Amino acid sequence: MTGRSTEPSRRTFLRMGALAALAVPLASACSPGFDESPDPLGPLLRAAEADAAGAKTLGAEGEAVATARAAHAAALKTEVDRLNRPKPEQPGPAAIPPPSSLDGLKERLATARKQAEGLVPSLPRYRAGMVASIAAGCAALQQSSEKLGRGDDAGAFEVPAGVQLGGETAEAVQQALAAEHAAIWVYGLVSAYLPAAFSGAVARGTAEHVKRRDVCERMLSAAGQAPTGPEAAYVPPRPVTEANSAMELVATAEADATSAWLGVIDRTDDAALRTTALNALIGSARRGTAWRAEFGAKPVAIAMPGQSA
Repeated sequence: MTGRSTEPSRRTFLRMGALAALAVPLASACSPGFDESPDPLGPLLRAAEADAAGAKTLGAEGEAVATARAAHAAALKTEVDRLNRPKPEQPGPAAIPPPSSLDGLKERLATARKQAEGLVPSLPRYRAGMVASIAAGCAALQQSSEKLGRGDDAGAFEVPAGVQLGGETAEAVQQALAAEHAAIWVYGLVSAYLPAAFSGAVARGTAEHVKRRDVCERMLSAAGQAPTGPEAAYVPPRPVTEANSAMELVATAEADATSAWLGVIDRTDDAALRTTALNALIGSARRGTAWRAEFGAKPVAIAMPGQSA
């Protein structure tokens, strides 16, 4: 009897090769399909939780910070839980010591703000806006008290290099320009109702919004868009009759500007334009905080400037 060869035939090899080729896409289809690296928002969340837990024992300034940082933690946790990326193999929130003094809290706010600012240019849109608002919230808290670092200002506001405006991004810049026109008008109006001691703050606020207006117009014109012009008149939400109502109107104009510039961050993927918009957002958050403190608003610092209530 002739023995059958034990070597697989060429046809068998071909079948095996075909099955191996199919196995690769099948394995890919069964993979998680998302980024398995630790969530970049994790450090922000753990810091916010630790700040919220420790700051409330540090007097009035600490209580205000605790409330705002708890809001930051809640927003971050919702997003981190939604994405459900792997947790890093490192100490958790309990290992982050809470701030034990106002000086420590001041440093923590500065660090949290810097971390948030650094993430804004590269995050997906739906995350970039939230993190930008948290950065502005930390800046507003700094502005609310000398003990928390009032001297830290926003970055430069200038035309982003190589920015391309089109579609929804151009519309967002138009809306920001409209908010700047309104803010300039408001600063002009309130100067008649404020004591002379506020003339410097009015002049600085006016100059900043004029600069932003000019930058917006240059960006839009370079993109072939006709910049939005100012309204013939604006109607304040409440009549301006004396100093307090004038200060409240300025704070409202700055809040409108924060919303408009957050809208730019929400509608662009351009890192340079996001940075420019973030600086405008932070600048208005800080300036609005200063005016809110003058007329006694509570809270003085908005936890997440630009976000709808």
